[in-house]
Amino acid sequence: MHIDYELPVTIIDVLEAKKRLAGYIYKTGMPRSNYLSECCKGEIFLKFENMQRTGSFKIRGAFNKLSSLTEEERKKGVVACSAGNHAQGVSLSCAILGIDGKVVMPNGAPKSKVAATTDYSAQVVMHGDNFNDTIAKVSEIVEMEGRIFIPPYDDEHVIAGQGTIGLEILEDLYDVDNVIVPIGGGGLIAGIALAIKSINPTINIIGVQAENVHGMAASFYKGELMAHRTSGTLADGCDVSRPGRITYEIVKKLVTDIVLVSEDEIRNSMVALIQRNKVVTEGAGALATAALLSGKLDHYIKGRKTVSIISGGNIDLSRVSQITGSADI
Repeated sequence: MHIDYELPVTIIDVLEAKKRLAGYIYKTGMPRSNYLSECCKGEIFLKFENMQRTGSFKIRGAFNKLSSLTEEERKKGVVACSAGNHAQGVSLSCAILGIDGKVVMPNGAPKSKVAATTDYSAQVVMHGDNFNDTIAKVSEIVEMEGRIFIPPYDDEHVIAGQGTIGLEILEDLYDVDNVIVPIGGGGLIAGIALAIKSINPTINIIGVQAENVHGMAASFYKGELMAHRTSGTLADGCDVSRPGRITYEIVKKLVTDIVLVSEDEIRNSMVALIQRNKVVTEGAGALATAALLSGKLDHYIKGRKTVSIISGGNIDLSRVSQITGSADI
């Protein structure tokens, strides 16, 4: 291992997560995008976590966390809160492992995500309008029912599960120069950075957030944990104003850079992925590609090999038509 300082998650944790996930999650594809490679004057590869079970990377962390519970903890049942992707990851993991699950979702959660979460196995409780409302309800359920809380990102087992993506990237492209990762609470980029930097510390790990919501970027550049949110974003899966404590500790040590993209850049990225790469993605899943197309990463990617993480594809068809309605596709 090349990391010579202590972190809350290690490469051993990620390797153990890989063993737990074997046979339950997909090793997703990572093809070269001719269109993006030409646009960016480098070799661009797309890591298709939108093709993962439940339609996003979130099942990796959820399954690793749930499968690490003791038998006594499993009998208590679990509870989570999420507007969509984490909810589905927890629900399917509960179904696979035979654990009773309950998920608190905000009233405004997309109907398709609520339906999918219910279909997998978990009981859905609709409550509140934002994360603070849902987490308050979760605390009530934990106190009343004794369930185990499954965090969406700020947890060592969740981070290790997401880190298995980093191992897959190196298996398929050992000489990659840059990995571009969307950031919400930070579980995805923390896991990927830990896995990749432990094996090859020269690879750049670059995060992307929306201009409207970028608590991790604000914390990264301020040097202390802080929140930032001015309004909502198309990248609703990354609409987290304050990053996790554990994720921030990893990000500040291992991440090379974090850039911000506008709502128009996110929208244009979603359209380009549909039109040029035949990839349907949610807003959060288009963040990394938005950064590539914006030109803000040219000094990293020109003439080099770069992987762009397509983190999820769970988007309502009505939202797709709204975003692409004015585009010539």
